Amino acid sequence: MSDRPPLVLEDRDGDVVVLTLNDPATLNAASVAMADALLDALARAEANARAVLLTGAGRGFCSGANLQVDLDPNAADYDAGAPLESHFNPLMRSIRGLKIPLVTAVNGAAAGVGCSMALAGDIVIAGESGYFLQAFSRIGLVPDGGSTWLLPRSVTRVRAMEMMLLGERIQADIALEWGLVNRVAPDDILMEQALKIARTLAEGPTQALGMIRRLAWHALETEFNDQLEEERRVQLDAGLTPGHREGVAAFLAKRPARFLS
Repeated sequence: MSDRPPLVLEDRDGDVVVLTLNDPATLNAASVAMADALLDALARAEANARAVLLTGAGRGFCSGANLQVDLDPNAADYDAGAPLESHFNPLMRSIRGLKIPLVTAVNGAAAGVGCSMALAGDIVIAGESGYFLQAFSRIGLVPDGGSTWLLPRSVTRVRAMEMMLLGERIQADIALEWGLVNRVAPDDILMEQALKIARTLAEGPTQALGMIRRLAWHALETEFNDQLEEERRVQLDAGLTPGHREGVAAFLAKRPARFLS
């Protein structure tokens, strides 16, 4: 067995699973091994928790793909897109498809695919030192991890172009102004604030929150009338959950709802 620390740390805070990317010497550069570890950790969290908080160990959230480990442009069969197909695209699909809420706490750099992972959170909180970076143009590649899909929908096409073509850092305060993140917190209380939100989500009607996630992602890809029909279909499922029955009962009794699942 290897004595190497796990690439993703898993901690529990009540009904919240805290996942920490754990290669601080590289600012948590995302190797294919880390992608696999995170994919597995997310599956466990989805099965056993009611919310996930994702962050990075040390001074960075994730500095992007681990170029030293996984890419060799001089190899005869080199294919820069192969790790996307085999590892990172499945990871991003898993994040999108989560049935429980995801909070991301961005400490320091969120670059490349790390930027994609951070921005795929339902609630994105950045520390004051946090920043977002798409520097693919500096190494002759294109943004990946869904960034070319997420960014234009998040910050408009022209701002997305600025990020991707110029490869400049977007600091936390600008990210907040642009609508990339929900909140900015002082670095020393970033995790405290993120955990507070994650706990609130974990106390909510878990099935309904998962359905809200599904509808919000679906809305980015569909027409208005199709979305109305999807809402109607999902509302049928939501109306059959224990959370709905508890919510109505609490409303009628004029008491706080106690969602148990």
